Amino acid sequence: MLLTILGCSGSLPGPHGPASGYLVEADGCRLAIELGSGVLAALQSRHDAFSLDALLFSHLHPDHCADFTTLAVIRRYHTHPPHDTRKHRLPVHGPAETADRFARAYAETADELVTTDLSDVFEFHTLADEAVTRIGPFEITSVRVDHPTESYGFRIATKTATLAYTGDTGPCEALRGLARDVDVLLSEATWTHSDDRPAGKHLSGVQAGQVAAEAGVGRLLLTHIAPWTDRDAVLAEARSRFNGPVDVVNQGDTYAVDETEVRVIGGHGN
Repeated sequence: MLLTILGCSGSLPGPHGPASGYLVEADGCRLAIELGSGVLAALQSRHDAFSLDALLFSHLHPDHCADFTTLAVIRRYHTHPPHDTRKHRLPVHGPAETADRFARAYAETADELVTTDLSDVFEFHTLADEAVTRIGPFEITSVRVDHPTESYGFRIATKTATLAYTGDTGPCEALRGLARDVDVLLSEATWTHSDDRPAGKHLSGVQAGQVAAEAGVGRLLLTHIAPWTDRDAVLAEARSRFNGPVDVVNQGDTYAVDETEVRVIGGHGN
């Protein structure tokens, strides 16, 4: 399994890279998770935008899905697509309102709000708590997490590797099961720890490290750190709770994940 960080800035694109976006690959299958602001450009710098086999959204806040409408433009109006996008629709998995919300974002006028339908080039699927979806070599379990809107974490498994992604969430019991014994936990850590942080929104470095320790993960990757948050402080917090390897991810980092080791094979690393 290969994990590539297309974007990792929390809550909005930062001065050095896009908002949330990740690419997971195995056996020739490409799965994109999130498509936040700037992520489509990062994807195209590596792969043809038509090369995706499926797209997952943990939730529908703009920093996780804003570039979807531009992907719709590519799939509808590219003059030389490699295949017929209306015969080969891209599977999109997201919360209950995904198809409607994206259609409304794409609509050009108020009159089109009720007539726009993107199912000509996309095949929409609704996520559910503890539901299992199979896409190519991937077995994906979606788990409802604690965020102000309908939001999911994902546990992604192949025959040789397991990856858990928290999505956006506050501390919750669901995270322990989601991350139990995975090779890699890709965890949001939006801010440093403080007792007066609002509940049910995000994790601190302390909380991400604690989840990793309690779940017995192999390696912790910290992402979704807000541009105004001290990355080194978040990293130190996580290391104070988790004794295993911990990285703060950077755009362009690629990790090779299997059941025996996790290697940085491209990008900055930590």
